[in-house]
Amino acid sequence: MRVIAGTYRSRILKSLKGLALRPTSDRLRETLFNVLGSGIQDSRFLDVFAGTGAVGIEALSRGADYVSFIENHAPSAALIRKNLTALKVHSGVTIICADAIRGLETLEAKVKVGDLAYDYIFIDPPYAATADYPRVLQKIGVSSLLAQSGIVIVEHRKTFDLPESFATLKRVRLLRQGDAALSFYRREQAIQSIPHADNP
Repeated sequence: MRVIAGTYRSRILKSLKGLALRPTSDRLRETLFNVLGSGIQDSRFLDVFAGTGAVGIEALSRGADYVSFIENHAPSAALIRKNLTALKVHSGVTIICADAIRGLETLEAKVKVGDLAYDYIFIDPPYAATADYPRVLQKIGVSSLLAQSGIVIVEHRKTFDLPESFATLKRVRLLRQGDAALSFYRREQAIQSIPHADNP
């Protein structure tokens, strides 16, 4: 697993041996960031169910100003720290070792006292944890975590049909690649910025 582009291009990221992690594939990560394009520059990015941290680290490499990682599994959270240390990233990041909902509540408390909301929120639960998708999306939809023009991206199995709406969030794009899919959600007031499409 490697960083695809940007400051840390081609740097190898460590994973955990013997653990059933399912990191977002290099190809799907490349597709995701090609869709997000230059908007990632100077943005605030939140990686939920972060695993190895590969998606959030890719955001940093491509110019994100600040990245937060939420990961419930302590060895995985430690791995994210190791990967960041190996890249000499010592600022502009937060790692929260907590359940997704508790981690979101921790970050929301910071937003409410003056921290900026997130421009991008990436959600990638284990594919089998189907109950995590609606509860996390619903939480984000009613929270102040997402910037008004922000985008929520959800990775899921291609055959798993996510609802079109969660609270204030509405799906504006569904992109399928191999066995995986990415669903893009925005607040209903901001849906004009990403066209409906099944392919990049």
